[in-house]
Amino acid sequence: MPNLFNRAVNHMNAHSQFSAFVLLLLALACLPSVSFAASDSKTADAYAKAVQLDDERGMKKLLAAGVDPNLIAQKQRGETGLMLAVHEDSKKVFAVLLNAHGIDLNLRSRNGDTALMIASYKGDVAAVKALLDKEAEPNNTGWTALHYAAAVGNDEIVQMLLDASAYIDAGSPNNTTPIMMAARAGKIQTVKLLLDSGADVTLKNDVGMTAIDLARKFDHNDIADGLTSRLKQAGKL
Repeated sequence: MPNLFNRAVNHMNAHSQFSAFVLLLLALACLPSVSFAASDSKTADAYAKAVQLDDERGMKKLLAAGVDPNLIAQKQRGETGLMLAVHEDSKKVFAVLLNAHGIDLNLRSRNGDTALMIASYKGDVAAVKALLDKEAEPNNTGWTALHYAAAVGNDEIVQMLLDASAYIDAGSPNNTTPIMMAARAGKIQTVKLLLDSGADVTLKNDVGMTAIDLARKFDHNDIADGLTSRLKQAGKL
Protein backbone atom coordinates (compact mmCIF):
# COMPACT_ATOMS: atom_id res chain seq x y z
CA MET A 1 0.00 0.00 0.00
CA PRO A 2 2.72 2.57 0.84
CA ASN A 3 4.30 2.02 -2.55
CA LEU A 4 0.99 2.57 -4.30
CA PHE A 5 0.37 5.72 -2.24
CA ASN A 6 3.82 7.12 -3.05
CA ARG A 7 3.33 6.41 -6.73
CA ALA A 8 -0.03 8.20 -6.66
CA VAL A 9 1.48 11.23 -4.93
CA ASN A 10 4.34 11.36 -7.43
CA HIS A 11 1.84 11.17 -10.29
CA MET A 12 -0.13 14.04 -8.80
CA ASN A 13 3.00 16.15 -8.42
CA ALA A 14 3.99 15.48 -12.01
CA HIS A 15 0.52 16.46 -13.18
CA SER A 16 0.64 19.67 -11.13
CA GLN A 17 4.06 20.55 -12.53
CA PHE A 18 2.85 19.95 -16.06
CA SER A 19 -0.21 22.16 -15.45
CA ALA A 20 1.99 24.91 -14.03
CA PHE A 21 4.27 24.62 -17.06
CA VAL A 22 1.32 24.97 -19.44
CA LEU A 23 0.07 28.03 -17.54
CA LEU A 24 3.54 29.56 -17.72
CA LEU A 25 3.64 29.03 -21.49
CA LEU A 26 0.23 30.68 -21.86
CA ALA A 27 1.38 33.63 -19.76
CA LEU A 28 4.53 34.03 -21.84
CA ALA A 29 2.49 33.86 -25.02
CA CYS A 30 0.61 36.95 -23.90
CA LEU A 31 3.76 39.01 -23.49
CA PRO A 32 4.50 39.65 -27.19
CA SER A 33 1.03 41.08 -27.76
CA VAL A 34 1.42 43.50 -24.85
CA SER A 35 4.82 44.58 -26.15
CA PHE A 36 3.45 44.83 -29.70
CA ALA A 37 0.58 47.08 -28.55
CA ALA A 38 3.03 49.41 -26.87
CA SER A 39 5.16 49.38 -29.99
CA ASP A 40 2.09 50.17 -32.12
CA SER A 41 1.31 53.19 -29.99
CA LYS A 42 4.86 54.51 -30.29
CA THR A 43 4.84 53.88 -34.03
CA ALA A 44 1.56 55.77 -34.46
CA ASP A 45 2.95 58.70 -32.47
CA ALA A 46 6.13 58.75 -34.56
CA TYR A 47 4.05 58.58 -37.73
CA ALA A 48 1.83 61.52 -36.68
CA LYS A 49 4.87 63.55 -35.63
CA ALA A 50 6.59 62.94 -38.98
CA VAL A 51 3.50 64.27 -40.77
CA GLN A 52 3.16 67.33 -38.57
CA LEU A 53 6.84 68.24 -38.86
CA ASP A 54 6.94 67.44 -42.58
CA ASP A 55 9.77 65.03 -41.77
CA GLU A 56 10.37 63.37 -45.13
CA ARG A 57 13.30 61.27 -43.95
CA GLY A 58 11.44 60.10 -40.84
CA MET A 59 8.41 59.08 -42.86
CA LYS A 60 10.51 57.17 -45.37
CA LYS A 61 12.17 55.25 -42.52
CA LEU A 62 8.81 54.34 -41.03
CA LEU A 63 7.47 53.13 -44.35
CA ALA A 64 10.66 51.17 -45.05
CA ALA A 65 10.17 49.46 -41.67
CA GLY A 66 6.77 48.27 -42.81
CA VAL A 67 4.49 50.87 -41.24
CA ASP A 68 1.08 51.10 -42.89
CA PRO A 69 0.93 54.37 -44.92
CA ASN A 70 -2.80 54.62 -44.10
CA LEU A 71 -2.37 54.96 -40.34
CA ILE A 72 -4.60 57.43 -38.53
CA ALA A 73 -2.48 60.49 -37.74
CA GLN A 74 -5.17 62.74 -36.27
CA LYS A 75 -7.31 60.69 -33.91
CA GLN A 76 -9.95 63.29 -33.11
CA ARG A 77 -10.89 63.83 -36.74
CA GLY A 78 -9.95 60.31 -37.79
CA GLU A 79 -7.59 61.58 -40.49
CA THR A 80 -4.94 59.46 -42.17
CA GLY A 81 -1.42 60.76 -42.60
CA LEU A 82 -2.20 61.82 -46.16
CA MET A 83 -5.20 63.88 -45.03
CA LEU A 84 -3.23 65.47 -42.19
CA ALA A 85 -0.36 66.26 -44.55
CA VAL A 86 -2.80 68.28 -46.67
CA HIS A 87 -4.19 70.00 -43.58
CA GLU A 88 -0.74 70.84 -42.26
CA ASP A 89 0.77 71.81 -45.63
CA SER A 90 3.36 69.08 -45.10
CA LYS A 91 4.19 68.93 -48.78
CA LYS A 92 7.25 66.67 -48.59
CA VAL A 93 5.49 64.03 -46.49
CA PHE A 94 2.41 64.39 -48.71
CA ALA A 95 4.53 63.44 -51.71
CA VAL A 96 6.07 60.48 -49.88
CA LEU A 97 2.68 59.13 -48.79
CA LEU A 98 1.07 59.81 -52.16
CA ASN A 99 3.58 57.47 -53.77
CA ALA A 100 3.75 54.93 -50.94
CA HIS A 101 2.98 51.30 -51.72
CA GLY A 102 -0.47 50.42 -50.41
CA ILE A 103 -1.72 54.00 -49.97
CA ASP A 104 -5.50 54.36 -50.21
CA LEU A 105 -6.30 57.80 -51.60
CA ASN A 106 -10.03 57.48 -51.00
CA LEU A 107 -10.20 56.75 -47.29
CA ARG A 108 -12.57 59.04 -45.40
CA SER A 109 -12.24 60.76 -42.05
CA ARG A 110 -14.93 60.71 -39.37
CA ASN A 111 -16.87 63.54 -41.04
CA GLY A 112 -16.58 61.88 -44.45
CA ASP A 113 -13.77 64.02 -45.90
CA THR A 114 -11.17 62.54 -48.23
CA ALA A 115 -7.71 63.95 -48.90
CA LEU A 116 -9.05 65.34 -52.20
CA MET A 117 -11.93 67.08 -50.43
CA ILE A 118 -9.60 68.67 -47.88
CA ALA A 119 -7.23 69.84 -50.63
CA SER A 120 -10.17 71.28 -52.59
CA TYR A 121 -11.48 73.20 -49.59
CA LYS A 122 -8.02 74.57 -48.81
CA GLY A 123 -7.56 75.64 -52.42
CA ASP A 124 -4.40 73.56 -52.71
CA VAL A 125 -4.21 73.30 -56.50
CA ALA A 126 -0.97 71.31 -56.52
CA ALA A 127 -2.34 68.70 -54.08
CA VAL A 128 -5.60 68.39 -56.00
CA LYS A 129 -3.71 67.89 -59.27
CA ALA A 130 -1.39 65.34 -57.70
CA LEU A 131 -4.29 63.37 -56.22
CA LEU A 132 -6.26 63.41 -59.46
CA ASP A 133 -3.17 62.36 -61.41
CA LYS A 134 -3.02 59.34 -59.09
CA GLU A 135 -6.70 58.71 -59.87
CA ALA A 136 -8.22 59.77 -56.56
CA GLU A 137 -12.00 59.44 -56.83
CA PRO A 138 -13.79 62.82 -57.12
CA ASN A 139 -17.24 61.29 -56.66
CA ASN A 140 -18.55 59.80 -53.45
CA THR A 141 -21.77 59.78 -51.46
CA GLY A 142 -22.53 62.88 -49.42
CA TRP A 143 -20.38 65.98 -49.71
CA THR A 144 -17.81 65.96 -52.49
CA ALA A 145 -14.65 67.79 -53.48
CA LEU A 146 -16.68 69.78 -56.01
CA HIS A 147 -19.00 71.07 -53.27
CA TYR A 148 -15.98 72.31 -51.34
CA ALA A 149 -14.23 73.89 -54.31
CA ALA A 150 -17.47 75.63 -55.33
CA ALA A 151 -18.06 76.90 -51.80
CA VAL A 152 -14.66 78.61 -51.66
CA GLY A 153 -14.89 79.78 -55.27
CA ASN A 154 -11.72 78.16 -56.55
CA ASP A 155 -12.49 77.97 -60.25
CA GLU A 156 -9.21 76.31 -61.18
CA ILE A 157 -9.97 73.39 -58.89
CA VAL A 158 -13.63 73.32 -59.97
CA GLN A 159 -12.49 72.94 -63.58
CA MET A 160 -9.92 70.29 -62.67
CA LEU A 161 -12.60 68.27 -60.88
CA LEU A 162 -15.03 68.62 -63.77
CA ASP A 163 -12.30 67.50 -66.16
CA ALA A 164 -11.87 64.44 -63.90
CA SER A 165 -15.58 63.60 -64.36
CA ALA A 166 -16.80 65.00 -61.06
CA TYR A 167 -20.59 64.85 -61.02
CA ILE A 168 -21.68 68.48 -61.52
CA ASP A 169 -25.04 68.13 -59.74
CA ALA A 170 -23.81 65.97 -56.87
CA GLY A 171 -26.21 66.09 -53.95
CA SER A 172 -24.99 66.49 -50.39
CA PRO A 173 -26.79 64.65 -47.55
CA ASN A 174 -29.54 67.32 -47.83
CA ASN A 175 -29.32 67.42 -51.64
CA THR A 176 -27.44 70.70 -51.84
CA THR A 177 -25.57 70.84 -55.17
CA PRO A 178 -22.21 72.52 -55.91
CA ILE A 179 -23.88 75.45 -57.74
CA MET A 180 -26.07 76.02 -54.69
CA MET A 181 -22.93 76.22 -52.56
CA ALA A 182 -21.37 78.75 -54.92
CA ALA A 183 -24.57 80.84 -55.07
CA ARG A 184 -24.92 80.80 -51.29
CA ALA A 185 -21.32 81.97 -50.88
CA GLY A 186 -21.65 84.70 -53.51
CA LYS A 187 -19.03 83.19 -55.84
CA ILE A 188 -20.41 84.61 -59.07
CA GLN A 189 -17.61 83.41 -61.37
CA THR A 190 -17.92 79.89 -59.99
CA VAL A 191 -21.68 80.02 -60.50
CA LYS A 192 -21.10 81.02 -64.13
CA LEU A 193 -18.52 78.28 -64.64
CA LEU A 194 -20.84 75.61 -63.25
CA LEU A 195 -23.82 76.95 -65.18
CA ASP A 196 -21.86 77.00 -68.45
CA SER A 197 -20.68 73.47 -67.70
CA GLY A 198 -24.24 72.21 -67.44
CA ALA A 199 -25.29 72.55 -63.79
CA ASP A 200 -29.04 72.29 -63.26
CA VAL A 201 -30.26 75.48 -61.56
CA THR A 202 -33.80 74.17 -61.16
CA LEU A 203 -32.83 71.49 -58.63
CA LYS A 204 -34.02 71.94 -55.04
CA ASN A 205 -32.48 70.81 -51.78
CA ASP A 206 -34.38 69.07 -49.00
CA VAL A 207 -35.90 72.34 -47.76
CA GLY A 208 -37.09 73.22 -51.25
CA MET A 209 -34.50 75.87 -52.08
CA THR A 210 -32.79 76.33 -55.45
CA ALA A 211 -29.50 78.08 -56.17
CA ILE A 212 -31.53 81.24 -56.91
CA ASP A 213 -33.31 81.01 -53.56
CA LEU A 214 -30.04 80.62 -51.71
CA ALA A 215 -28.46 83.54 -53.58
CA ARG A 216 -31.41 85.78 -52.60
CA LYS A 217 -31.43 84.57 -49.00
CA PHE A 218 -27.79 85.56 -48.57
CA ASP A 219 -28.16 88.88 -50.40
CA HIS A 220 -26.34 87.92 -53.58
CA ASN A 221 -28.96 89.49 -55.81
CA ASP A 222 -26.62 89.84 -58.78
CA ILE A 223 -26.28 86.04 -58.85
CA ALA A 224 -30.02 85.51 -58.36
CA ASP A 225 -30.86 87.95 -61.14
CA GLY A 226 -28.31 86.43 -63.51
CA LEU A 227 -29.56 82.90 -62.94
CA THR A 228 -33.17 83.99 -63.31
CA SER A 229 -32.33 85.68 -66.62
CA ARG A 230 -30.58 82.53 -67.88
CA LEU A 231 -33.57 80.38 -66.98
CA LYS A 232 -35.92 82.73 -68.78
CA GLN A 233 -33.73 82.68 -71.89
CA ALA A 234 -33.78 78.87 -71.79
CA GLY A 235 -37.54 78.85 -71.41
CA LYS A 236 -37.35 77.17 -68.01
CA LEU A 237 -38.98 80.01 -66.08
